[in-house]
This record gives sequence, C-alpha cells and structure tokens, in this order.
Amino acid sequence: MKLQKRLAAEIKKCGRNRIWLDPNEVNEISMANSRFNIRKLITDGLIIRKAVKMHSRSRVRKNLEAKRKGRHTGIGKRRGTKEARLS
Repeated sequence: MKLQKRLAAEIKKCGRNRIWLDPNEVNEISMANSRFNIRKLITDGLIIRKAVKMHSRSRVRKNLEAKRKGRHTGIGKRRGTKEARLS
C-alpha cells in the first residue's frame, strides 16, 4: 500500500497525506503495481485526492477585535520593556 500511495501522489501531483485509498478495496489496490494500474483505479474512484483542509482566521480576527478594545493586554501578556512596546 505504501508504493500505491506514493505513485498516486505523484500522478495526482499532491502529497501522500492527501491521497485516500478505499478501505473496502484493499485487495484490488494492493495488486496494482504500476502507474497504469494506479491511473485505472483513480478513474474507477478507488483512489481519491482529498480536498485541502481549511485554515480559518476567524479566531484571530475575533482576538484582534478584542485587542483593539483593550482586552488581552494585561501585565501577564507583556513581553517587551515599556520602551520596546511603544510603537
């Protein structure tokens, strides 16, 4: 299965983590040992390239909005000297 995942990743032009192998068709996938066979499995839908995971910034925006109001800026949150923090 390691070989099949590597070949599929190269064919689909993505990383190995984005490749999904159908767990119900393990026997058929493990028999495929060439790029031609892997391409056939991709067209059959046994090997799929997963969508990119979303990296949401909503939490960051919410925190920045609170900081503009003066939240999260107490003594425990300060790292530089007073002079360093001025700008």
